[in-house]
Amino acid sequence: MPRLSTVFALLVPLVAVILVFRSLDVAARLQLSWPLALHPDAQDDGVQVAVDIPDGSPPIKQYSDAAVAPGAFRRRIVAVGDLHGDLPNAYEVLKMAGVVTEEGHWSGDVDFFVQTGDIIDRGDDTIKLYDWMEVLREEAQQAGGNVISHLGNHEWMNVIGDWRYVHKSEIQTFGSPATRLKMIMTGRIGKQWATNYTTTSRVPLHPSLGEPNTDYDPSSASPLSHAAMSFVHGGLAPNYPDLTPFPSKINNLGHSLLKKLQHRNPPPAPHPPNPYPGLSSDATPAEHRLYGTDGPLWYRGWALESEQKVCAAVDAVLQKTGTRRMVMGHTPNFEKIVSRCDGKIIIIDTGISHAYGGVLAALSVDYTLTPLTKSHGSPKTKKWREREVVTAVYLDHREVLAVSERDIEGAF
Repeated sequence: MPRLSTVFALLVPLVAVILVFRSLDVAARLQLSWPLALHPDAQDDGVQVAVDIPDGSPPIKQYSDAAVAPGAFRRRIVAVGDLHGDLPNAYEVLKMAGVVTEEGHWSGDVDFFVQTGDIIDRGDDTIKLYDWMEVLREEAQQAGGNVISHLGNHEWMNVIGDWRYVHKSEIQTFGSPATRLKMIMTGRIGKQWATNYTTTSRVPLHPSLGEPNTDYDPSSASPLSHAAMSFVHGGLAPNYPDLTPFPSKINNLGHSLLKKLQHRNPPPAPHPPNPYPGLSSDATPAEHRLYGTDGPLWYRGWALESEQKVCAAVDAVLQKTGTRRMVMGHTPNFEKIVSRCDGKIIIIDTGISHAYGGVLAALSVDYTLTPLTKSHGSPKTKKWREREVVTAVYLDHREVLAVSERDIEGAF
């Protein structure tokens, strides 16, 4: 009997350990959820929103950085979602995606780096992150590159006076609430927002479309008229009335509203503990709609609606905006970048910040236009092969989300 009791005593903890690990494995397979930031007009019923995305992505493939043929044009874009106050993780993501060197400087290996907003809140590295973005912006410009920055709903919340997701430890990095308020209103960070940040962007894959944020020209007959991608924090809703001209209509509304909010005198006391201040009294109906639940800062439909519904609606928005794909953050999936409708919709918020503990990930776009042969028409007109590879980049692997290739003819 003593022997049996000894064996039993050894088996019980062993079985318990096995069960715990099995439960952890099961938990890892379950869908992740998180209490998402709530619009101030939304009902807070305490419900945690689960991100329900059908897994329609192609299987994992290894992407090789192939050499570009002589005479070909190449553009490389890297985009990163919400950073939420975490400089170390932001550095790891930008380094693995080839945006920065080991020392944290612009690498010159990409042409455009796009960040879709929500640098602020939930973490303590707010000042450091915004300052780093400005250093990279200057270094990129000197190297012929570009840093394209967006205001997320959390940047707007802070300038409105909605500090529900601001940590006390983050306030301490500014010195005091008053110093923080001044810096995001008319101080260093506020000036960066007003000068270098937009609400949305249209990023061209080919220079014939102009610089980033050149409006889409619906009259263009070029085969490259839609060779661009839209970036925004929340999403460009199908029923949003100010999609065109894109992107200037949205960005002009954003600049106008930001100016009104930043120059309220005196600025509203932060909420909480004070009452929620809302938008400035002189905000127009269009500016209220910009910040509404179906506006580009808060809209989650492309991430949360059914595959059937979003795929039926996406082409009309792409047509209006003169783009092939729309990329957004805001609605996190902590395991991967989500691609929907054959890569027409891409959600890149993977909870990079330690506040979420999600996977470190970046989106990479590699675009090439390669000359083939001269056509029988104008001597300046050539045939070209256009190729676009969209890849999710992780610490330990890459996953190709979409590949498009076609032959076109034109003088580019």
